[in-house]
Amino acid sequence: MMTIENEIPYSQEKIRNDFPILSLKIHGKSLVYLDNAATTQKPNAVLNAQDIYYREQNSNIHRGVHYLSEVATFEYEKARGKVKNFINAADSKEIIFTAGTTASINLVAHSFGKTFLTAGDEVIISAMEHHSNIVPWQMICEEQGAILRVIPMNDDGELLLDEFKKMLSSKTKLVSVVYISNSLGTINPVKKIIDLAHHAGAKVLIDGAQAVAHIAVNVRELDCDFFAFSGHKIFSPTGIGILYGKTDLLDQMKPYQGGGDMIRSVTFEKTTFNDLPYKFEAGTPNIAGGIGLGAAVDYVNTIGIDAITEYEHSLLLYGTEVLQQVNGLRIIGTAKEKAGVISFVLENAHPHDIGTILDREGIAIRTGHHCTQPVMQRFGIPATARASISIYNNREEFDMLVRGLEKVKEIFG
Repeated sequence: MMTIENEIPYSQEKIRNDFPILSLKIHGKSLVYLDNAATTQKPNAVLNAQDIYYREQNSNIHRGVHYLSEVATFEYEKARGKVKNFINAADSKEIIFTAGTTASINLVAHSFGKTFLTAGDEVIISAMEHHSNIVPWQMICEEQGAILRVIPMNDDGELLLDEFKKMLSSKTKLVSVVYISNSLGTINPVKKIIDLAHHAGAKVLIDGAQAVAHIAVNVRELDCDFFAFSGHKIFSPTGIGILYGKTDLLDQMKPYQGGGDMIRSVTFEKTTFNDLPYKFEAGTPNIAGGIGLGAAVDYVNTIGIDAITEYEHSLLLYGTEVLQQVNGLRIIGTAKEKAGVISFVLENAHPHDIGTILDREGIAIRTGHHCTQPVMQRFGIPATARASISIYNNREEFDMLVRGLEKVKEIFG
């Protein structure tokens, strides 16, 4: 088993012990969890933070003058500050809590689109986007009479930046691209994309769902206008996410939803909206989820995001090497710059059958189109099997995956 002594301040045994679910037996076998691109498991630090909130702090926030409300508000807003520091935003008011990446992108599509898009304007996305970064733009473009354009990619799963440059014009109002592809593992050159888009006068949204737990994110260094991610991809609860946005843009955009907490005053004749970030946070939020996200950020900071990147990259190289030795296996997504996603197809075996057989061995992978049907169409396949890694995975688990795939081959020939 690979250890990460001397790479991060904790042994892998210590890290694995932080995640209680990893001790489970699945069909009598030790759990091998390689489905981290779908969701990550939760460490004790996050589970405890949520438990403390519900046991000792449970109250609605921002509105109460009693003790519990003040404590809950403090912890929730402290979590906002942790996220602000984690991605290096300029101000906590640029950190908007949402339900996740999908909600964040829909917020921008609706609020930015209604404010800035008119007939004939253009929005650019890429050929490797998750459906959550396709459908909202299709909807708002149809509503506003704008045009949706798509950056093509090559057979390795890399975007064709020369083609992107040709697409940019004064009509381009927004570019929305994924940082790391959930189905290919490609790390896109988002800094270059942002600079090119800004030179053309366009704003940029980065889908950071697959990036935030694996590589350092510095929104001011990137100079992106918006950045979206989901808490559950970085060890926190589901149902919580973040939209970062530059203050000047958020100030110009109208709220996406109406209701409590996003208002300053309401009469039947007129409503005035609250200040940032609350203008975009209607209703009672996922308070426990926000506090859990703050705890997850603390956990990642304790290990160190650079150490995580280094370790996961070494594990990606090992996993790629051993999987390539499986006869009949073809990896889909071979970009030079990749993060911890290995998607593959295997001769004579449908991905769903692969996933079912591996499950009997206690191995959890994801099979299907991964909410990227255009990617599957680009490579001429219906689906892939996908192994995706996190800090608690190791070489032994990839060896077990290979042995499981040999059993698949025995069954399907």
